[in-house]
Amino acid sequence: MAMISMNKVSKYYGSFQVLADCTTQVAKGEVIVVCGPSGSGKSTLIKCVNGLEPFQSGEIIVNGVSVGDPRTKLSQLRSTVGMVFQNFELFPHMRIIENLSIAQIKVLGRSEGEARAKAASLLDRVGLSEQAEKYPGQLSGGQQQRVAIARALAMDPICMLFDEPTSALDPEMVNEVLDVMTELAKEGMTMMCVTHEMGFAKRVATRVIFMDQGRIVEDDSKDAFFEAARSQRAQQFLAKILHH
Repeated sequence: MAMISMNKVSKYYGSFQVLADCTTQVAKGEVIVVCGPSGSGKSTLIKCVNGLEPFQSGEIIVNGVSVGDPRTKLSQLRSTVGMVFQNFELFPHMRIIENLSIAQIKVLGRSEGEARAKAASLLDRVGLSEQAEKYPGQLSGGQQQRVAIARALAMDPICMLFDEPTSALDPEMVNEVLDVMTELAKEGMTMMCVTHEMGFAKRVATRVIFMDQGRIVEDDSKDAFFEAARSQRAQQFLAKILHH
């Protein structure tokens, strides 16, 4: 059974169609990179996976749960699907350790001791143990994004969604975030990543989904995509993005 299954998903903002008949499957342990030009619907696609964006037709099933079913408790679903955004979405008034602990306590019902122990081990995993008592504003962008990944992992997610996690970072900080994501991929985490980091895609992706104008134009293995993209639109995109 697929971890994430999308079947003919369409979404509109008013009369404007943002997603058109998007169909794909993500197996457990796969790392899917979603790429394409700006405005092609990439971020909207992955936000539909955990119900952050409603969709008007089609079906999305996450680990056997239908996202679009009105009976589905989306807050419960979201607690099992880790999400990392462009802008780190940390609570600025809370210390880093508290940022990682609060949802564990409120949503998962862990004791404060359990939650802080889990938070500490995850900060160690992303190389930020020494930052536990600082506030987000005292950290660099790359450090804040690694904290955001650790916070998502603290909920023991069944899969992770990344929405352009490096696009707001200085170039020097991009690799420290991609390194953490690469480690997650090696450990077998199921991931969907919207990113322009083609080096990361070549290194880590199982498959690449290329989108244009709200449609999935290509959905292929990374080797097939980079060596012989079938659509002219994908070829143009790669020529521009890989040229530099």
